[in-house]
Amino acid sequence: MSNETWHDDNNRYLAASLQWLRGRLQAMGQGGSVSTQSSVTPDQGAAVPAPRASSFLDRLRGIPAQTPAAATLAYASPIVEPTQNTAIDPAQTVRDEAAKTDPPPALLMLAQNFGLSDFERDILLLCAALELDPDMAALCAATQGNGGRAYPTFALALQAFADPSWDALSPHRPLRYLRLLEINQPGATPLTAAALRADERIVNYIKGLNVLDERLSTLLAPDSSDAPDLAPSQQSVADLIAANLKSSTGNGNLPVVELLGVDSGSKHDVALHICAAAQRQLHRISIDALPTNKAELENLARLWQRETRMLPIALYVDAEELGSGNSDMASGLQWFLSRDLGFVFVGLREPPPRPITASVAFEVGKPTTQEQRAAWNDALKDAMPAGEEDANAVDSNARLLAGQFNFNLHDIRNTAAQATHSSAALSMSEKVWDACCGLTRPRLDQLAQRIEPKATWDELVLPAEALGLLHQIAAQVRGRYQVYEDWGYAKTMTRGLGISALFAGESGTGKTYSAEVLANELRLSLYRIDLSAVVSKYIGETEKNLRKLFDAAEQGGAILFFDEADALFGKRSEVKDSHDRYANIEINYLLQRMESFSGLAILATNMKSALDQAFMRRLRFIVNFPFPGAAERTQIWQKALAPWQQATASDAPKDELDYERLARFNLSGGNIHSIALNAAFLAARRADGDKSVAMPVLLSATRSELRKLDKQINEADFRVIQPARGAA
Repeated sequence: MSNETWHDDNNRYLAASLQWLRGRLQAMGQGGSVSTQSSVTPDQGAAVPAPRASSFLDRLRGIPAQTPAAATLAYASPIVEPTQNTAIDPAQTVRDEAAKTDPPPALLMLAQNFGLSDFERDILLLCAALELDPDMAALCAATQGNGGRAYPTFALALQAFADPSWDALSPHRPLRYLRLLEINQPGATPLTAAALRADERIVNYIKGLNVLDERLSTLLAPDSSDAPDLAPSQQSVADLIAANLKSSTGNGNLPVVELLGVDSGSKHDVALHICAAAQRQLHRISIDALPTNKAELENLARLWQRETRMLPIALYVDAEELGSGNSDMASGLQWFLSRDLGFVFVGLREPPPRPITASVAFEVGKPTTQEQRAAWNDALKDAMPAGEEDANAVDSNARLLAGQFNFNLHDIRNTAAQATHSSAALSMSEKVWDACCGLTRPRLDQLAQRIEPKATWDELVLPAEALGLLHQIAAQVRGRYQVYEDWGYAKTMTRGLGISALFAGESGTGKTYSAEVLANELRLSLYRIDLSAVVSKYIGETEKNLRKLFDAAEQGGAILFFDEADALFGKRSEVKDSHDRYANIEINYLLQRMESFSGLAILATNMKSALDQAFMRRLRFIVNFPFPGAAERTQIWQKALAPWQQATASDAPKDELDYERLARFNLSGGNIHSIALNAAFLAARRADGDKSVAMPVLLSATRSELRKLDKQINEADFRVIQPARGAA
């Protein structure tokens, strides 16, 4: 049966039902007998006949909500045919005949799905009739005798319909509990005399329009009904969850499925895949969007319960931010999920502080490195222009990307597609790499300062030992896939797969500069941690900020640079009060997170002895940056003045620059670069047209730098002997 045919049949049934209802109300208004009801007892209710299956109904169950123009009813179980009673009047017979459609009319579907008795079903019809028939209000007023009650009441229903039951309007019966009816009971108005009104969503359903309640649509975000691709490791988890839900279907309420793990995208994809297989549309809500007021939360739960009986839907609660410090949020989530909400998934980083009633937990991780390599292979092949595919080059890039970045399948596809549409004058592999690096920037920019790396190896002046260690760091970043995956070290190691290094030395000895060189060489973003954005006086907030920082960087697109690391990684102290205890908790968290971090983290300090010794064991490299000697200072002076010399190569008085004399000043590389820059500005502002950075200018800038450092100055060191003018 087509949708158009079903809508015609549904309208025919509604017309017959309204005609039947008018006849009963008119007979009551004329004093006639319209009821064949038996005596009423408080606990009496009409029995629901056995269900009748339909193959067409089975197909309808899997149809998600359509647009209003093509809405189709979907429901959870087969529908019964109404009980026929030919002793009432011909209108009843017409109504019964109109009900014999496959699938049945909407009102009968709704009655079955909500477990309504015939009496409750007819109460709903009476209330909906005011929205369907403009003359029904006047008929209600005439039937109730006083001309003022132009609306349905429970008293009217008790008189008009067969097999009445006093518990129909009980707070625990569906009409009230699931908000099918609204009751206007001002002041001391008896319940039987209160005005009844059918909810707008229910009226639309009865008319054949089945779309999500707009009160929920403002809180929930619908997801695509298409099943996303899963990695084999994730598919096995999805199969376990589906089997668990299938076995629980016949046991009453379905359990809440807890999806645990750090990657929200992978967890959401697993839930979406299960829903697509079950032909249910997934709707997503953030834990922050859940009402905090208990009454509002109860109303939300009941509205969702109602929707699950009218649409094939499932709910995904994004609770990534739930932590031990959010007791109110955890309590509200626990209460909300304790309701019978049907298919429900909740995404969590870790098990909640308070266990969720009737739940099952599954760990969902990102694809393995091997699975990411396979996904990169497929994505790069699709991204390559036709005729330019090189299997060896593609696999080489896939290995490099899988070794450096830790993405889920959705991110891999998106970054490859983004690179395809990039207009940058780069190779495809470079475009993909830059797109991967850019993926983490929005999240990291909130907690750290991004440094644009420009320094190169040629500009770095360090002893051979320190320079060799820096080259080792770069080589280990590039060779991680071969060592961890090809050689199998990842199978035997659970921690320490990341690369951490300590840069120790006095201020200005090149620690930050070296971090820039590594970032430039590896083409990765460099982020200096902003302590003001990370450290908080509130308990638990510092750990929360650090977790966000490490999670964002763990995708591999950034180097974390902890400048003045002793402020965060200092020694633990003896606990004398609560402040000491929480300070130690922060350090303990950093110890654990540094060990499990899979990216590249650099700690820089000029107080190496102030760091907790537990960090030293977890560091793979310790690079010492000694104070430069005279030979190193000479090289630093030459490199610091190179930009000016290159810009003024034609008339630069190179012979006048005495680098060995400048190197006698006991200054660090950072101070030398500051002097060179200040000297360039001094030369640039001279009015005599001489823009040369000559020795007098350099010595003047050096004197100012030494005074800034409160160092003793010997004026004889700054004396400049000018050659005599006109000398032969």
